[in-house]
Order: sequence, then structure tokens, then C-alpha cells
Amino acid sequence: MKIQRILLTGEPGCGKTTVVKRVIQVLRDQRMKVGGMVSGEIRKNGVRVGFSLEDILTHTTGSLAHIDQREGPRVGKYHVNLDDLTAVGVAAIRHAINEADVIIIDEIGPMELTSTAFIQSVQDALTAPKTLVATIHKRASHQLVLEIKSNHASSLLEITYENRDSMPAELARMISN
Repeated sequence: MKIQRILLTGEPGCGKTTVVKRVIQVLRDQRMKVGGMVSGEIRKNGVRVGFSLEDILTHTTGSLAHIDQREGPRVGKYHVNLDDLTAVGVAAIRHAINEADVIIIDEIGPMELTSTAFIQSVQDALTAPKTLVATIHKRASHQLVLEIKSNHASSLLEITYENRDSMPAELARMISN
């Protein structure tokens, strides 16, 4: 397995996180140790009220942001939970750098980029001698995202409704070779 930097982008709701979760399962089936963090939606009565975080290796969960959160940086109608972002998200990336074969970061977006600890952990993951698969918010304009996207050593792939079902197998092939 060669070291790669695979970046996934796409419109909100196109299935980036679903693709990542399926890739994790395919890689696990191939006996690879996968670590890092995945995010998800928190819904109440069918309405999104926030975002969750999960450490892939430990299954520790936390809240990335929520409409009822009163402290932390504001992004849209949500306040970012910097404590959980550090305790779960940053810790998950650090665990993956130290223990996994493949590092997953879902997602590098405006909420996560409010944390300097998160930014540093992403920079560390980018320089780690491991394959990295990360989702990047399509419209993020943070300096780190611009640097990542412009790095020619990275593969930037767009997830669409048309390719999202075939993408997990394709990504697993890319990583396994």
C-alpha cells in the first residue's frame, strides 16, 4: 500500500460521509486498521439540529455543533462545541496517526476549522507516513483547505449523485494498490 492523500469534495448532501463510511467497511474487510473521525447529523423530528463526531477506532462520540449550544464559535445557526471537537475529533486523528493504517477525516469544513487544535492535527495527518482520506467542504476558503487542494501530491475527487455508489469500491482499490 503506497501512501496517498485522497480528498473528497462535493455539494452538501451528496453523500461524502456515506462514501467514507462504506470505504471504512471495505478497508476493514481487507484487514486494514482504519482510524480518524467521522461526522454525522443530529436530527430532531426530522430536522437537523446539529452535528455529531465519532472516533472510528474507539467509537467515542461527541457533539461537533448544535443549535442549543450556547458557547463556542458560531457557524450559521450552530455553535461549535470546541471541547468535544478536541476531546473526540482531534483525539481521533491523533489515535489514527499513531495506530491506524489509514487516517480518515470527515470533514475539514468551516466548523472544524474554528479550532487551532483541529487545524494542527490535520497538518500532522497530512505529513504522517500513512494514507489519508479526508472530506473537504466544497466552499471552504480557509488557508489550510486552499493549501490542501493546491497540493499536487493529493488526489481531489468530487462525489456526485452519479458516482457516490461506485466510489467506495474505487477508493478502496486506490488505497489497496
